[in-house]
Amino acid sequence: MASAPKKASHLKSVDPIWDAVVSDARNVLAIEPSLSNLLISSVLNHETFEAALAHRVAERLHHADVSADLIRQAFTEALQARPEIGEESRADLAATFERDPACHKVLDAFLYFKGYQAIQTHRFTHQLWAMGRKDFALYLQSRSSQVFQVDINPAARIGKGIMLDHATGFVVGETAVIGDHVSILQDVTLGGTGKAEEDRHPKIGNGVLIGAGAIVLGNIKVGDCARIGAGSVVVKEVPPRVTVAGVPAKIIGEAGCSQPASVMDHMVLVPDITG
Repeated sequence: MASAPKKASHLKSVDPIWDAVVSDARNVLAIEPSLSNLLISSVLNHETFEAALAHRVAERLHHADVSADLIRQAFTEALQARPEIGEESRADLAATFERDPACHKVLDAFLYFKGYQAIQTHRFTHQLWAMGRKDFALYLQSRSSQVFQVDINPAARIGKGIMLDHATGFVVGETAVIGDHVSILQDVTLGGTGKAEEDRHPKIGNGVLIGAGAIVLGNIKVGDCARIGAGSVVVKEVPPRVTVAGVPAKIIGEAGCSQPASVMDHMVLVPDITG
């Protein structure tokens, strides 16, 4: 009987991400009551992470053309059809908190970070696309582009544990695939070549780090745990665990660590040839 309290303490949280969001919201409410309406409506009025997520993203996408209520209803249907959206969204939130030094609590990303919210919008639109609601998915893609400055085709496939930092200018084409645990900075393009309706967009492996302003074009594979330097133009396949940089991008060394997407180290050391 003496061990019961210790065991109970280990089991007290069955949803640590949601618990953290709620705890953060209560703490902010105590010190910043001017945000009470936002915190209560977006977090504290909801019983589950999924309900709060659908509400927050729908409110961000609200427009006179289609209300937040209708968007939230569609998101709820998507969650019912594919509950995995909730777990993937939690993984994205954890990834953002762990990798972004500007994210001081999970609530920050949940409420304010447009990269996180844009990825969640895509998760909903991708499922709506799969359910045959393609027109509604395309409308939400358009709204996401307006609100978050992020343009992801609903048909694109994106894994879990994604950190989209700053987000502005991120573009993903229809047949693109992004693996798990990928980190991407602003102004990145995963684009196609030509206009034929075929598999024409990049396939990004697991654990990849893509620097700001990088462009990856065509149906090419970027191997697991590779690192793409900022401003690079990638038009050829990238092997796993290497760093590529330049225009056009070339292999300039190893990735620098086993998990570049988690470490977020963008520095590339090159030999000094001036002396």
